Amino acid sequence: MDKTVKIKQSFEKKYRQGYPLLTEEALVSSGKLHEEGELLQVVTEDGDFIGYGYHGRQNKGVGWILTHREHEAIDQRLFDRKLIEAVGRRSAFFLDETTTAFRVFNGEGDGIGGVTIDNYAGYYVIQWYSRGVYQFKDYIVHALQTYTDCIGIYEKKRFAKKGEYVEDNDFVSGEEAPSPLIVKENGVNLAVYLNDGAMTGIFLDQREVRKMLMDHLAADRSVLNTFSYTGAFSVFAAMGGASGTTSVDVANRSLEKTSEQFRVNHLPVESQKIIVDDVFVYYKRATKREEEYDVVVVDPPSFARTKKTTFSAAKDYAKLLKETIALTRTGGTIVASTNHAGLSRKKFRSFIDQAFDEAGHTYRIVEQFRLPEDFVTLEEFPEGNYLKVYVIEKLKAKEA
Repeated sequence: MDKTVKIKQSFEKKYRQGYPLLTEEALVSSGKLHEEGELLQVVTEDGDFIGYGYHGRQNKGVGWILTHREHEAIDQRLFDRKLIEAVGRRSAFFLDETTTAFRVFNGEGDGIGGVTIDNYAGYYVIQWYSRGVYQFKDYIVHALQTYTDCIGIYEKKRFAKKGEYVEDNDFVSGEEAPSPLIVKENGVNLAVYLNDGAMTGIFLDQREVRKMLMDHLAADRSVLNTFSYTGAFSVFAAMGGASGTTSVDVANRSLEKTSEQFRVNHLPVESQKIIVDDVFVYYKRATKREEEYDVVVVDPPSFARTKKTTFSAAKDYAKLLKETIALTRTGGTIVASTNHAGLSRKKFRSFIDQAFDEAGHTYRIVEQFRLPEDFVTLEEFPEGNYLKVYVIEKLKAKEA
């Protein structure tokens, strides 16, 4: 029998309108919740039905509502229905031979908070964000095997302390993928690894930004890619005709991984600069050398700590952007990005204003991006639309 939890009257309207995340502050008594994975019946303080869900701790939440249908059970049929609907929404992606890596299921946006599924050229990677949702593994794997043409299935368990990755063998079923697996994104090759730690080698949510860089921004321009990870932005810039690319990341493996991304696209690695360094330290050296770039990509993690620097996007982005402005030519472009869900679009814009004001330059927003269409989000859950990207043109210095 499902455990019953009550929503406080002050939160009732929000949940009736479709808000899916159960939070401690919204529940009359969250102390009743003990074992993750237990099924919940969610009702008002007066006992009126709102929905059925499960208990799973993820960030600020203690669970998710999965259905508002009073006569729908949380069983295999529910997960089958949700996956079939999600696959149907992405029919155009399955038919696009130029892009073979995309999101198939985006958590609460597709009706099951706490889990995402990505397709990498027929291999599917499930990411579990709580021990609670992991209890439904058999349902979701069965649905994937039944209603998709998956070659193999992998998983990433992201529910260790503070949402960290659980070190494990990630292969689940089917055929194992080659290492690397070569996927396509808008015609560009990308090398990914499905069983090599928490991340695969690319962030699929930046697909439209990379295309913009390749198609409209990079030609005959020098490009600095900071927090470059495996260098995907640099590769797209080079494919778009950049005069040169510089990739900077603190991780030692970024050199090998970025070089590989250039090689799988038959681009000469020796003509690219790939630098293993703390971005903040590199900025100081580059400023002293009076380096300037036509395009700078700034896509830091929400939080990072190196030997010399601690960075929080919510606190330090304006300072980072000010230092970026110093390395950007007047008339040049900054691609400023954050995936920090807790940093609102309004606050992020205020950081841009602050940085340019302190740097003494005017600017113009050329374009902005949110999550691409395969990352389906709910209007009732705005924090799920976490990606914020501004393409900014650095204009002339302010008059004294």
